[in-house]
Amino acid sequence: MVLPLDGLLVIDLSQFLSGPSAALRLADLGARVIKVERPVVGDIGRQLYISDQVLDGDSTLFHAINRNKDGFSADLKSPADLDRVLRLIDQADVLIQNYRPGVAQRLGLGFEDLKARNPRLIYGSVSGYGTEGPWVEKPGQDLLAQSLSGLPWLNGDSEQPPVPVGLAAADILAGAHLVQGVLACLVRRGITGQGALVEVSLLESILDFQFEVFTTHLNDGGKLPQRARVNNAHAYLAAPYGLYETQDGYIAISMGSVPRLGELLKAPALETYTDPHRWFELRDEIKALLAEHLRHESTAHWLSLLEPFDIWCAKVMTWPELIEHDGFKVLDWIQRVYRDEHVSFETTRCPIRVDGAILTSPKGAPRIGQHDEAISRELLEGAS
Repeated sequence: MVLPLDGLLVIDLSQFLSGPSAALRLADLGARVIKVERPVVGDIGRQLYISDQVLDGDSTLFHAINRNKDGFSADLKSPADLDRVLRLIDQADVLIQNYRPGVAQRLGLGFEDLKARNPRLIYGSVSGYGTEGPWVEKPGQDLLAQSLSGLPWLNGDSEQPPVPVGLAAADILAGAHLVQGVLACLVRRGITGQGALVEVSLLESILDFQFEVFTTHLNDGGKLPQRARVNNAHAYLAAPYGLYETQDGYIAISMGSVPRLGELLKAPALETYTDPHRWFELRDEIKALLAEHLRHESTAHWLSLLEPFDIWCAKVMTWPELIEHDGFKVLDWIQRVYRDEHVSFETTRCPIRVDGAILTSPKGAPRIGQHDEAISRELLEGAS
């Protein structure tokens, strides 16, 4: 099939997670992405380990987020190398960078510099905290952005300290937001012929992630989030919302009627909470009763009582359990990609389907400068 972005050229000057994740999604949708890295050292993400897993000299994180790209090496402080990159950008549809504010401009790679050369260019920029204000020079790192945003005060139980999300949520969300902006501006370019500057930041993305509860805070007199003391899963939702230990694992119970739960679970104490308006006020009390009751039977037993009556619940799975389940297998979610015939690994696929088709690519993350010769021959030789 012809992918939606087939024929578009993306130059990826970014490192770490946010920018590369945006470039990855554009590649999955059909764009040709050329990842530009420093010779020898490359993207610092090559050595950014989230475990002790190393594959062919690079972290598995790098492999996962930089698959489906071509590799091109250039020292941007070298006039000759910078000229080669600028000549690539002259032919590009999209550029992505996540330098600290001001760095791209000092290199001659700022938006205004490149707009003068390529007026149709969509210029995507990721920062930590925007381009002005007291945090401009602060490292744009996920945990720091989460912490400044207030997000950790929504996680964990009320007696715990702030708990961050155990993923690079700000990075990945910023990358997704950048893709949204880039695609919107590509549509506009198709109408007007003009390029655009698309800017996102880790902080703004993680704030947007909280838009529902942040809006509540802005309109409830500025009250602080109230995490549940027992099995908190959402600081702004009433009982029974949470994860509960069972005899052999854990069960998630979402929104629902507390007395109905009591009836189905044969827990008479819960049937007395008949006023829905008090399920938030009394949630610790309710959830403590529910937690004590659920620990005495298996997860499968409780599911068998609740699911037939359309109670919103699920088993809390481990990854091995998930991978073996038919509900996961039918998604065809895992793909194998290849750096070469000797180096391959399994990773996730693009979550988007187009015309019913799953989008996969066997192309693995490049070595530093792996495609220098081919790119130079195709795009630079003879280009002015």
